Parts: sequence; C-alpha cells; structure tokens
Amino acid sequence: MNFMREAVNIAKQSGEDLPIGAVIVKNGKIISAFHNEKEAKKESSAHAEMLALQDAQRKLKTCILEDCEIYVTLEPCPMCAWAIIQAKIKKVYFGAYDTLYGAFGSVTDLRKLANSKTEVIGGLSEEECSTLIKEYFKKIR
Repeated sequence: MNFMREAVNIAKQSGEDLPIGAVIVKNGKIISAFHNEKEAKKESSAHAEMLALQDAQRKLKTCILEDCEIYVTLEPCPMCAWAIIQAKIKKVYFGAYDTLYGAFGSVTDLRKLANSKTEVIGGLSEEECSTLIKEYFKKIR
C-alpha cells in the first residue's frame, strides 16, 4: 500500500482547512488517518499530525509510538514535529518541504534539540503535495 497516496487522499477531504493529511502506520497497517481540522474545529492545534497522534495513542493505549511511522503531506511545523519526537515515532515521511515553518530540516531541525533518533525522509510525492497547497491558497485569495 502506498501510504503517502493515502495521506494525499485524506488531505483532499479537508474542506475549508489547509489540505494536509497525516497517516500513522504500524506493522504495515494504517492505524490513524486525519486531515487538518483547525478551521472546522476552531482550534489552533487541530493539525493533521496532532489529531493522528492523539488517535493512535488512544487506540494503542500508550503515548509512545516507537513502532510507528507517520506519512504527512507537508513537512511538520514545530508543534507537530515536537509531538512526533515526544511520541518517539520511528520514521517520518513527508511530501512538500515547508520553507516557512518546517521543523525537520527546512527552517530548523528539532531532532537536534531533543537528540532524537527519529528518521526523516522528505520529498515524497513532493510536486503533488505542493500543488495541493498552492491550489488551496489560490482559491482563498
């Protein structure tokens, strides 16, 4: 299964929110999938990654997700990156680089602050993920 494809499909369901999708995988199976709901919930922390992490932690009954991977359509911001690091996610795969807020290498790399062993691979389906975001901003402006 192409998990980044699933993240893109989830992002496309975001309605009025910035189209970002996040999928958490354990043992080759999706255990949590969310898109941004910041506008829908009127809650600043309702980013796709945060919602997916909270859901996975509830389902697995633990705050530590060391056997999990996350696929997200945009490089996580500092809030989401820190939550991913604290959850001890094994690998992060993301699509588009975020040159404004990216916290896994583009602007800063929070792994250095936390001495984290989380592996990060960026640029998966980068063009498609970037296009989703660009189209969203064209539409709202």
